[in-house]
Amino acid sequence: MAEPTGLDAGAARAWLLAAAAAVEEAAEQLTELDAAIGDGDHGANLRRGFRAVAAALDGAELPSPGAVLAKAGMTLISSVGGASGPLYGSAFRAMGKSLNPPGADPADTPADAERLAAAFTAGLEAVRRLGAAQPGDKTMVDAWAPAAAAFGAAADQGPAVAAAAAAEAAAAGALATVPLQARKGRASYLGERSIGHQDPGATSTALLFRTLAEVLAKG
Repeated sequence: MAEPTGLDAGAARAWLLAAAAAVEEAAEQLTELDAAIGDGDHGANLRRGFRAVAAALDGAELPSPGAVLAKAGMTLISSVGGASGPLYGSAFRAMGKSLNPPGADPADTPADAERLAAAFTAGLEAVRRLGAAQPGDKTMVDAWAPAAAAFGAAADQGPAVAAAAAAEAAAAGALATVPLQARKGRASYLGERSIGHQDPGATSTALLFRTLAEVLAKG
């Protein structure tokens, strides 16, 4: 199978639909993780949000991967309450803007690995700007930051290889939140009692990068 040249509008849709299916499957697990150290609604919120994303993409004419990701971001912001909707929504909007900056040709040119690396960094910056979280705070940043770094480091090997590296780094980052004490969000109220639990936001971030890797691996 030929190595994909990048993420076009069709692949971006496929990613988001795969993410929606994965969130549907993992919703109870995400809620259980959140119930241990948070509000207990992370799975339900993301499931509602990605169902809305799938519905918003159905039949929508979106000419580029940036337009697809921006549409997803706006949908998540408008359909999910709490922290996860604004955080993921801002990340997807930032990625969309990075791939299709104002004034750029909206034609469906596949985003190559270098452009995708920049988009994931833009998404990370949006999350950190909104949540004021740093690596080690026990948040989704602990999965997104290593994923973006791994994608960038492997970008010269093509988008599929880079996405696989990002997925592996995100999963490791999520697992690494277990021994951390939360310093942001509701989990921080628990102090040392937050230690020993995997962060639900980092877990869902790992899920998103895993589905991207699966979509790009199919070419």
